[in-house]
Amino acid sequence: MNWSEDLLKATGITRKIDELGRIVIPKEIRRNLGIRDGETLEIFTEEDGILLKKHSVIQNFEELGVKLCDIISSVIPASIFITDREKVIASSTHKDLIGKILPTDFIRLIDNRESKKSDYEEEITINDISLKGYFVISPIISSIDSLGLIIIMTNTNTDYSIISKLIAKILSEKLDIN
Repeated sequence: MNWSEDLLKATGITRKIDELGRIVIPKEIRRNLGIRDGETLEIFTEEDGILLKKHSVIQNFEELGVKLCDIISSVIPASIFITDREKVIASSTHKDLIGKILPTDFIRLIDNRESKKSDYEEEITINDISLKGYFVISPIISSIDSLGLIIIMTNTNTDYSIISKLIAKILSEKLDIN
């Protein structure tokens, strides 16, 4: 990993390493970056630096997610989206959404492990991209945590809850195996 000092933001904050090699990441930095208690961070090193990065378990299965989106959308007339805890990682139709940050109401669904089905046409916005349709949303829950969402969007009020839950189950089983 080759990062540029131009891209790094100095915080002016310093911390001492304790006898076990630990440092405390200040609360305001964790809050600004959306790092929750118990969340996993990846550690990268370069000559004279350490970079901590939020780790997305589901991001490792992006290729599987893309295949699932494409397969399911070839069988049902719907757009399929797969997210991790903060952004869209796969989409059957709206490739411009990949990498876009989720709105807070979607993050709340992940945190609360909630499913949602719209009974009327709704409009949702993900990073200034508006989607209009009927939505079915299921959380991806592994044995340890709620890791993301499966979102199915259609033009008709068809209940695809079972398909959304099936995709979520396939991904969660794959995540639990690895």
